[in-house]
Amino acid sequence: MDRIERKLRALTKALWVTAACFAIGTAGGVAALWGVDRPLVGDGSVMLPAALVSGVVAGIAFVIGAVTHRRDETASMPRWQTAVSHVSTVAVTAAVVGVTALGVLLAGEVLAVGLQGIELSALGGGVLTGAAASVGGHLAFRAGIDLRTRDLAALLFAFLIVGTLFAMMTATDPAWWERSFSRLGIGGGAWAFNGTLVVAGLLVATVGSYVGRDLHRLLGDGPLNRIAVVVAAWTGCGAALAAVGMLPVDRAPLPHAIAAFAALALVVVAAIVTSRAVPKRPPLLRFATVGLVALSAAATLLTFAFHALSVTALESVVIGLLLLWMSTLAQVLDIIAPHASRPSGRRSPLRA
Repeated sequence: MDRIERKLRALTKALWVTAACFAIGTAGGVAALWGVDRPLVGDGSVMLPAALVSGVVAGIAFVIGAVTHRRDETASMPRWQTAVSHVSTVAVTAAVVGVTALGVLLAGEVLAVGLQGIELSALGGGVLTGAAASVGGHLAFRAGIDLRTRDLAALLFAFLIVGTLFAMMTATDPAWWERSFSRLGIGGGAWAFNGTLVVAGLLVATVGSYVGRDLHRLLGDGPLNRIAVVVAAWTGCGAALAAVGMLPVDRAPLPHAIAAFAALALVVVAAIVTSRAVPKRPPLLRFATVGLVALSAAATLLTFAFHALSVTALESVVIGLLLLWMSTLAQVLDIIAPHASRPSGRRSPLRA
C-alpha cells in the first residue's frame, strides 16, 4: 500500500508541476507576445518567443525535480565527485532547454504547413506557449527526479533528430545534402544546426560522465584511473563535436574539417575504451562495439577510396551506428550497474 501511495503522490506532484508550467508558460508567452497579432513562423513570429519561454520553463522544471529528489545524493561525496555531479546537472539543464526550444520551433514549422496564413494574438500565442511549456516541463521534471544514462542517450538522440530536422526545414541551400551536413551550418538559419552541434557536444560529454558514474557504482574506487580515461575520451569527443558547430565550414573550412574528423575518430576511441572498461563485457556489447568499428571503417573506405558513398551518407551511417551503440551501452549499464549513489572514498580520482 505504501508503494502505491508513494507512486500516486509522485504522480500528483508531477501533475501540479505540469499545471504550474502551463500557467507560467502562458503568462510568459502573453508578456513576450504583447502587441499586434503575429504569424506562426517567420520574422516577428509567435514561435521564437514561445520556444524561448518554453525552454526556460522546462529547464526550471528539471532543476526543481533534481533538487527536490536528489539534493542529498552528493552530501557524503568528496569535492571532486560533487563537482562532477553538479557540472553534469548544469549541462543536462542546458540540453533540456535546447531540446524543448528546438522542439517547439520544429512543431511550429510543421503546423505552419497546415495553418498557412494564420496569425495569433498575444492571448492565443500565450496559450500555445503554455501548452508547449507544460509538455516540456512535465517531461523535464520527471527526468530530473531520476536521470539515468539511458535517458541521456535518448535525450541526445531526440535532440540531434529535432535539431537536424529543423535545420533542414529552414536551410537556405536546398542542395546541402550533395556535400555534407556541414552545409546546414551556412546561411541565415545556420544558428539552428551549429547550435545543435554545440549542445549535442555538451550532451555527449555528459553521457560520458554518466557512463563513468555507472562504472564507478559497478566497480568501486579500484579502477578509477581507467574510468577517468573513459570519461576523458567522451569529453574529448564532445568537445570536438562542439567545435564543429563553433567553426562553421564557410568561415573556417580547415579547422571545421579537422574538428569533424577528430569527432568521428574519438567516437570510435571512446567506444573501444568504454567497452573494455565494462566488466566481463557482455556479448551483446562486444558485438555492438565490433559492429560499430567495422561498419564505420567500411563506410569510410567506401566514401574516400571507392567514392561509392557521399560524405553526407558517411556521416549518417556513423551517427546512426553511434546512437545505436550508445543506446545498447546505456541499456546494458542500466541492467548491470546499481542504481544507488556510491560516494567515492578518494580525495582525488587520479590517486589513491
